[in-house]
Amino acid sequence: MNASMIKPLGALAASLLAVIAAPAAAQVSTTANGPYYATPSWDQKLTTNRFVVLANWNGEAALDRETGLVWQVTPGIGSPYGSDSNWYGATLNCVGVGTGGRYGWRLPTYHEISSLADASGALPAGHPFQVGSRQLFWSTTIYPGNASLAFVRNIVAPTLLFDDRVAASANVWCVRGGQGVNSNW
Repeated sequence: MNASMIKPLGALAASLLAVIAAPAAAQVSTTANGPYYATPSWDQKLTTNRFVVLANWNGEAALDRETGLVWQVTPGIGSPYGSDSNWYGATLNCVGVGTGGRYGWRLPTYHEISSLADASGALPAGHPFQVGSRQLFWSTTIYPGNASLAFVRNIVAPTLLFDDRVAASANVWCVRGGQGVNSNW
């Protein structure tokens, strides 16, 4: 065997051993049959098996395979300050929530929460989300030219809305992953 081949073969063997030795708890578990990975590519349009409820997150979170974002199945679940609040309370809710036994949640941007909707502006048929009668959800996106306003998403109709971050009240729907946007506190 050539000496120049020993290093690459050794690296290959080490990586195979690492995969085999990985603990079972590190494996992804879902309530749907794979593939359940998400290539974060906003140019794909999935019409079937778009959302996957994550069993290893106690069924409290769903992966959107179209965007790569992970959403609360029940918006506002476990929110420390309630699921209906002003913009500041909504932001704090996402910071403090431990949905699926995980922290790192945040308020979505207007574009992210809008990505959940179909062409009619509503959530697509077959979605796993338990929104109940809630329709208006805060986004972290600040209205240009007026920092006292933020965009609110209506998940029933494709209406572009914004409201006062202090005086208005809307629901909280936290997300993980993606880029997000730092908001103006």
